[in-house]
Amino acid sequence: MNLLRALATVSGMTLLSRILGFVRDFVIARTFGAGMATDAFFVAFRLPNLLRRMFAEGAFSQAFVPILAEYKNRQGPEATHTLVNRVATLLGLAVAAVAALGALAAPLIIYVSAPGFSGAPGKFELTVELTRITFPYIFFMSLVALAGGVLNTWSRFAIPAFTPVLLNLAFIGMALFAVPYFDPPVLALAWAVFLGGTLQLLLQLRPLWKIGMLPRFDLDLSDPGVRRVMKLMAPAILGVSVSQISLLINTIFASFLESGSVSWLYYADRLMEFPAGLLGVALGTILLPSLSKLHADDKAQEFSSLLDWGLRLTLMLTLPAALGLALLAVPLVATLFNYGAFGADDVMHTRSALIAYSVGLTGLILVKVLAPGFYARQDIRTPVKIAIITLAATQLMNLAFVIPLRHAGLALAIGLASCLNAALLYRGLRRRAVYVPQAGWGAFALKLLAALVVMGCVLWFGAGPERLWIEIGGLERGLRLAAVVGAGALSYFATLFAFGFRLRDFRRRGA
Repeated sequence: MNLLRALATVSGMTLLSRILGFVRDFVIARTFGAGMATDAFFVAFRLPNLLRRMFAEGAFSQAFVPILAEYKNRQGPEATHTLVNRVATLLGLAVAAVAALGALAAPLIIYVSAPGFSGAPGKFELTVELTRITFPYIFFMSLVALAGGVLNTWSRFAIPAFTPVLLNLAFIGMALFAVPYFDPPVLALAWAVFLGGTLQLLLQLRPLWKIGMLPRFDLDLSDPGVRRVMKLMAPAILGVSVSQISLLINTIFASFLESGSVSWLYYADRLMEFPAGLLGVALGTILLPSLSKLHADDKAQEFSSLLDWGLRLTLMLTLPAALGLALLAVPLVATLFNYGAFGADDVMHTRSALIAYSVGLTGLILVKVLAPGFYARQDIRTPVKIAIITLAATQLMNLAFVIPLRHAGLALAIGLASCLNAALLYRGLRRRAVYVPQAGWGAFALKLLAALVVMGCVLWFGAGPERLWIEIGGLERGLRLAAVVGAGALSYFATLFAFGFRLRDFRRRGA
């Protein structure tokens, strides 16, 4: 398996999803703007989305995939299918119970996660109603994560990477065509979440059947493989979900700020998640199964070499993305969202949050590469300790930044905490000699720095004054933004090419 090709496949599917995600956000921003209704929906959707990332895509995947890879390599297809059956059964029952409890306890959940809403007439009740509709999403997405973990272990990366497209299509369709049939109209977005989760799960069934791993009901809590997954999953919930917990706490802070703060943070986060998903999620997706196989086969040197490849590729692709988000904050926000109810004031508030988030983009994606280095070796304790330190540091920075910087201070705390998390993970891998850097890092870093300087100058002078992007029309914005981004990317990669970088140097075979 060519890892660079696999990365291109996953990134390509993720790119399609992110593009549709921006179309979805454009439609939502144009229809609803940034106010009470969108604040209510984003809070209602954030908690099941948080649980999805924590339990499904986060802790569960990190605990399940290494053990699944071990079974596949050492115990054969029959024992592996039995493990899949029993894990799927237990997971399905557990998340069904969580979804039911979440719907019943929605008022308490909203009071805890967004206490500032309780003083706004109608806002609290609307958020509770939206939460009850969206909470079953955790059930669908937990099973989707299980299916994705199985398919990725079999090197079937395309379908799991494509599934988020269906959620975005559900959002776009409901926002465009179903809004007039709901009262209040924002309920259409909540039902889009329910519909999108259902479609994503259905898409996974046939690929699982084709590889002989379609789960069947088989409840056995005494199964040793199931017990190992449960043992690893419990602490991993915290270890891989620090950023999500921080986002939830940020929502609590933001609920006390001026109306629209939650929405401004959401739109900025969506822009940051574009490169984070395109690079970080894609790299984590392809690295974890390969690292797990190398650990199962006791190939320590190849394990370290694969991490080194992932780190170099991450820095080469992530640093220009972070610089671009910071320098093109207004052009990006204005081009994508400055229509209808989303005004110039919303653009500037979202801009400040996006610049703050961009500080931590590289750290956020490095975590996606470094954390699998621990989880592939079934080392849970180290990331958990680091997670606790990072979470505490995030809240201290929240308290320090929220008063002078308002909502942008909350974004800055998240960004800086991601960098701290990555630095501590890196130090942990180095201390254990799990990762030993290969030769040439000094020259590699200098060449990247030179290319970033060239790209930064092109973007700075190419973008022009910020006010211009708010005054010109949508079509002109799009054309100008495409030209500036294209020029920046061309200047960056041309500089790297001049320094001797070649695509073949980053080709890599997986385990």
